[in-house]
Amino acid sequence: MSTTPVPRLRTDASGVPRYLPGRAAPSDLVDKLSSNENPYPPLPSVVAAMREELGRVNRYPDPTSSELVTELSAVLAVPPEHLVPGTGSLGVTRDLLRAAAGEGDEVLFAWRSFEAYPLLVWATGATAVRIPLHDERHDLEAMADAVSDRTRLIFVCNPNNPTGTAVRRGELGRFLDRVPGHVLVVLDEAYREFVDDTDVPDGIALYRDRPNVAVLRTFSKAYGLARLRVGYAVAHRPVTAALRACAVPFGVSGLAQAAARASLNAGSELLGRVQTLVAERARVTRTLRSWGWSVPDSQANFVWLRLGSRTPAFADACEAAGVMVRPFGDEGVRITIGTPGENDHLLKIAGAWRV
Repeated sequence: MSTTPVPRLRTDASGVPRYLPGRAAPSDLVDKLSSNENPYPPLPSVVAAMREELGRVNRYPDPTSSELVTELSAVLAVPPEHLVPGTGSLGVTRDLLRAAAGEGDEVLFAWRSFEAYPLLVWATGATAVRIPLHDERHDLEAMADAVSDRTRLIFVCNPNNPTGTAVRRGELGRFLDRVPGHVLVVLDEAYREFVDDTDVPDGIALYRDRPNVAVLRTFSKAYGLARLRVGYAVAHRPVTAALRACAVPFGVSGLAQAAARASLNAGSELLGRVQTLVAERARVTRTLRSWGWSVPDSQANFVWLRLGSRTPAFADACEAAGVMVRPFGDEGVRITIGTPGENDHLLKIAGAWRV
């Protein structure tokens, strides 16, 4: 009996960690607080820029995103050659790993942290080294202790997803001083715009005199362009040169470039939206704590509830009542800050839940 041959694939593919995105809301009657999206639609000026770009979708986009790079360079006060846009900070993360790590190498990150890290590290053939959080925060001392001669890259997600906690200036500086100069440290700042603690350092300031530091940012969260997929890295020339070599050609669409540029020009309007979300984050945190919930200090656009074995039950109760939150196994639930009405809905459910 003949058999049909099948393609030869990696034998470990079946065991690869899965990235589980927040499920789509089943209807407009369900509040989706599971994906860390900005609850507000694009500004009119951003919509107008995208509409103008629609007439050119028959042409390939600028492969270097040169106009966006020029404008980002001015806003961030960094050299244009230190900027590399990509398909969201996730796409740039993938390219950084391709450039820095391979089989036999190690990549360090806290856990739990951004759940795409293990998947992307696996894809490179490198080994993921997970350092447990301490009190929901990065344990930078343990991370520094774990650096070996095989370590090629370290992720510091600041603020951390999904706990929302942030590393402070002094501890991050001491950590960077301990990391060898040949190890690339990536400060993943996808939620930087929501930070209101002045002791949380700006990664751009740290990268300037540290050639082994790269910073990741995105237009998906504060700027509300999640569907367009545009983010960027800020790093010194050797790193950005390697990033460009590993990037997918024409990765950032013309629509994404146009929307990102328009968003930069609408900075004051977008800042107002961010301030509203930060105020709502404080209100949600304050209310939950008043009812006995343990809520870590968040510097992102979400809050974290460590519920252990009760995690699935709480997530199910929320969904049954019309709110989608993001459960993480039997560890806890991440809740995105939405509009005031959406947050009130969530609080009503949480208030009826026994802590």
